[in-house]
Amino acid sequence: MDVLSAQPLTPDRWDDFERLLGPSGACYGCWCTHFRIPTSQRKTMDAEDKKRFMRERIAAGPPPGLLGYIDDRPVAWVQVGPRLELPQWNSVKTVSRPLDPSDGEDRSVWAVSCFFMNSGDRGRGYSHHMLSEAVNFARTSGARLLEGCPIERTKQSKSVGLYVGSQRIFEAAGFSEIAKRKDGRPLMRLVL
Repeated sequence: MDVLSAQPLTPDRWDDFERLLGPSGACYGCWCTHFRIPTSQRKTMDAEDKKRFMRERIAAGPPPGLLGYIDDRPVAWVQVGPRLELPQWNSVKTVSRPLDPSDGEDRSVWAVSCFFMNSGDRGRGYSHHMLSEAVNFARTSGARLLEGCPIERTKQSKSVGLYVGSQRIFEAAGFSEIAKRKDGRPLMRLVL
């Protein structure tokens, strides 16, 4: 495997983020806003609105995740940060909702909520490396808990449905299941 390096997504890396997500903003114009914006608001936004929202979020700091590079080419993204910034991830209607509602307001409880790689870069083990880097980033940023809500399995290993990550990579990184509100979607946690 090529050597993958991960860097925090800061404003000076916006062009790389845009290049990685492509003209359509990754998954159907999401621009990685799915968990960041309440559904009622997100439904009124087009892809350009979402792109602008994410660019403003990155400019405001702190970094909302990490970009992975092979040499100078952006190949991977992982969204990682406080649960507090992810209202849809904390919603009582979701499988990712916190065990304790106060965790959704606690800046030291973080979430790994999204991964993205272009189809040609999937299946190369980059998710494992990006999750490892996300763990390190969370730890050095003061998180005490890091959670994920991956998918247990998909029909294809390169499925776009893996944007939440696979259970296998979370297990390999030392996460443990703490709840399962829907078959195939465990809530997992790593104590940092």
